[in-house]
Amino acid sequence: MRITLDQLRSMQSPVIDLLEILSLEGQHYMARLSIDDQPLLLSEKNGTTSLFRSAWQIQDTLASFDIRETQVVHPSAYHEMVGMEPSEVEPMRIRVQRQKP
Repeated sequence: MRITLDQLRSMQSPVIDLLEILSLEGQHYMARLSIDDQPLLLSEKNGTTSLFRSAWQIQDTLASFDIRETQVVHPSAYHEMVGMEPSEVEPMRIRVQRQKP
């Protein structure tokens, strides 16, 4: 499901349980928010995914919201190597912020 920044701002005191900053080949980043156990992809008004140039830009954009935990997520390219058997490789997750419960 998608959510725009305006929709997020219109919510009454939203709590973002998890902000996942998803790395797209190290040049663009997108934000996946978990609110009330529902994953939401931050999107533009026209329905396209919001893309950012850095993880910091996403954090600055969402700085006014209550975010409980932030993780930068880098998918692994190793499962795509030529000559290797296909396998599921979990993405690398780096916690950059977490509030104390």
